[in-house]
Amino acid sequence: MTHTPTAEEIAVVENRAQSLAHMFFDRVKSSPDREAYSFPDDNEKWQSLTWAQTGVRVTDLAAGLISLGIEPEERVAIASSTRVEWILADLAIIAAGAATTTVYPSTIPGDVAYILADSDSRIVFAEDDEQVAKLREKHSELPSVIKVIVMDGTTDGDWVISFDELEKLGKAYLTDHPAVVEDRVAAITPQSLATLIYTSGTTGRPKGVRLLHDGWTFEGASVAAGGYLTQDDLQFLWLPMAHSFGKVLLTTQLQIGFPTAIDGRVPKIIDNLAIIRPTFMGAAPRIFEKAYGRIVGMTEADGGAKLKIFQWAEKVGLEYSRAVRSGASVSPILKAKFAVADKLVFSKVRERFGGRVRFFISGAAALSPDIAEWFHAAGVLILEGYGLTETSAGAFVNHPTDFKLGSVGLPFPTSEVKIAPDGEVLIKGPHVMQGYHNLESESASSKTADGWLHTGDEGRLDSDGFLFITGRKKELFKTSGGKYVAPPHIEGTFKGISAITSQILVHGNERNFCSALITLDPDVVAEWAANNGMAGKSYAEVVASPEIHALIQAQIDELNSKINKWESIKKFAILDHDLSIESGEITPSMKVKRNVVEKNNKELLDGFYA
Repeated sequence: MTHTPTAEEIAVVENRAQSLAHMFFDRVKSSPDREAYSFPDDNEKWQSLTWAQTGVRVTDLAAGLISLGIEPEERVAIASSTRVEWILADLAIIAAGAATTTVYPSTIPGDVAYILADSDSRIVFAEDDEQVAKLREKHSELPSVIKVIVMDGTTDGDWVISFDELEKLGKAYLTDHPAVVEDRVAAITPQSLATLIYTSGTTGRPKGVRLLHDGWTFEGASVAAGGYLTQDDLQFLWLPMAHSFGKVLLTTQLQIGFPTAIDGRVPKIIDNLAIIRPTFMGAAPRIFEKAYGRIVGMTEADGGAKLKIFQWAEKVGLEYSRAVRSGASVSPILKAKFAVADKLVFSKVRERFGGRVRFFISGAAALSPDIAEWFHAAGVLILEGYGLTETSAGAFVNHPTDFKLGSVGLPFPTSEVKIAPDGEVLIKGPHVMQGYHNLESESASSKTADGWLHTGDEGRLDSDGFLFITGRKKELFKTSGGKYVAPPHIEGTFKGISAITSQILVHGNERNFCSALITLDPDVVAEWAANNGMAGKSYAEVVASPEIHALIQAQIDELNSKINKWESIKKFAILDHDLSIESGEITPSMKVKRNVVEKNNKELLDGFYA
């Protein structure tokens, strides 16, 4: 049977706030003394803000923006990594009635200039001197930018002022205009522009996705309607806020009122988990792949009795997990075995994540079902969700008490989904974008005449209403033998087999067989090298070794045994570097740019088929 939202869920969604600004100030009013945000200071000591304190700072900053001439729905950009000032800036922009333009801190100066000019952004919040330098380099191309607000850097008393100076400007302005922010908030409607998110995209110039207040409030209310998060939860937020996934977690926080610990430094994630001890966290699949690779790699390096116990616990855990998920009764013997496996192995896995996590939410890319199952066996529930920037992030999500591993879950309450005759997933609802900024023809072609959004993804709905993504229309290719191949499925299967792999890209369009480019996880490679007589050798030397090639070949053989003959990988190469945002081979949300990687390795790929 198809899942139907309850009357209570529908009521939460239909009675959502008028705008994000209303949502925020309602939260300040209802939870003034509760903690809103915590964050590390320059000395790595954690500080916190209550909702009331956040309300004061946001009001001052919003008034500062208004004093500088910002009008309703004008754009103010944020070029920064995830930190508390990003959140305060975003809330202030919204409270001023303006709209936020998001810019990844890794964006090159030319693209920064393009985004700011295309969005007609009037003010830019810049994280530090590095971000300001990009703006100075392209100053002549940014006539609309009247002011830069630097969070943590050098000011010039003119074009560039500090975060503190903006707050002071706001305080002074409020003395003469005490109701200015309230008036701006009151004028915001559900159809007002809230955000312009530029999709990092895999080809061409970034596109500005126009997202309305109604879409964001719908997102927050939809997640809250599930009832599985409360004010007593604690979120750890590190995701890039220029990505819609991070933004929707903030919106959910405004709806529910739980505190959020913020630190966007990716190398600090594991350390922070132990300090913060969150109850839930959003993450991209790469984080779970790395954790899985590290745990398996360390255990294999230990060898001996530890490895045997680990492998036994894995087997018991998977048997227990499958029995629980199928609804079958678990025998007393299996329960007893699992209790031992949990004490010896799985409890230590959970401690790596702080020991209190009730569940993780995985999004932004596909999660390998094998990795999701492995973590479930270890007592770590990863709830996969699905959406696009064009749907204000979320459109589907699994629930803690209603989930299917391998699926992306159930649709948000009151939204609609259908599968087109060609297999494409189509979505309709308040969260669907208004359109692409300054791109009328692309906006028109992105939806059907009656408002259904083309996702570009192929999928199927099961009898319970769970969505399974089966491929991306643009990524599906046909071999010269006429067989269709869906690379994401093969790549996800391989990541569940190979704990040492970082990325795999399956190639074969118009070719007579499939091949693959593989990169390995530098951390796991270093550990493997230390335990296999190659300590001190460079990454490139280790991955070029016959021993590593034999290891990957064995894993490719295992992969080939699990997929169709025409999908099997006949040849592969291990690249001498991992893919990175800096090299332009992956997007900031950890998606591989296939066309870039294939272009960079054209000779190598052609050589497979010579």
